[in-house]
Amino acid sequence: MLQLTSDECPRTNGMPMLGLGTWQNEDPEQCAESVRTALETGYRHIDTAHLYGNEEAVGEGLAQADVPREDVFLATKLWYDDLSYEDALASTEERLDVLGVDYLDMLYIHWPVDTYDPEETFLALEELHERGLIERVGISNFEPEDMETAAEVCDVPIFANQVECHPFLPQEEVRAKAKELDMEVVAYSPLARGAVFESETLTEIAEANDASAAQVSLAWLLEKGVTPIPKATSSAHIEDNWGALALDLSDEEIARIDAIEAVDRKVDPDFAPWN
Repeated sequence: MLQLTSDECPRTNGMPMLGLGTWQNEDPEQCAESVRTALETGYRHIDTAHLYGNEEAVGEGLAQADVPREDVFLATKLWYDDLSYEDALASTEERLDVLGVDYLDMLYIHWPVDTYDPEETFLALEELHERGLIERVGISNFEPEDMETAAEVCDVPIFANQVECHPFLPQEEVRAKAKELDMEVVAYSPLARGAVFESETLTEIAEANDASAAQVSLAWLLEKGVTPIPKATSSAHIEDNWGALALDLSDEEIARIDAIEAVDRKVDPDFAPWN
């Protein structure tokens, strides 16, 4: 069992295993405040993306928090129309400028579609890594075969694949391939956009542990070695998610969650590589 406490977030290869997601956190003041609150609660992993339109607010929240920049694991993503060699370089420099930082702890390729070309795109990311602008290369929404291609083409180790992952979409094949390729898995939508609160299994386990269904879903992911990045805006939800670090699920409870048969993918655009 993973040994966790609510005082300090465990790390995997230097990445804090619980982060704050900021997708659809579009109000600038609210976004900056949620980032500041999360960091001062104890979070040290903040996730954003060019597409989200909130990088400036994320940077403001980072600047407002009484936490040194070097203590924060900051990740953003390049949108799929910025993945040519020149565009990837230019967009990354813009991301740094908008965020108000000198480097990124991780830069993701958001989707392996449109202008994505493995050799050209990763050549740009390798250059950014060599220049010290990004510390880690990440991929997002990559299927197992795409993960293999990325690992073969990129001269810099691929650190993580960020995918939708929760008890209704456990991503067993992606997790197995990540283990084979020595990649981390980061889970977006780890609460299945609120569907965890409607699950009888998760709510029963939550009640038995004096916890929330959100905490149960997050603790289950942590036990699987997956890093969840739940979105939260209010201090109450930020703190509730943080409480997952102190939840120790039993082997029987984990098995009950593993046995959930419902499949419910929440993010499923037509251009996704699995379609």
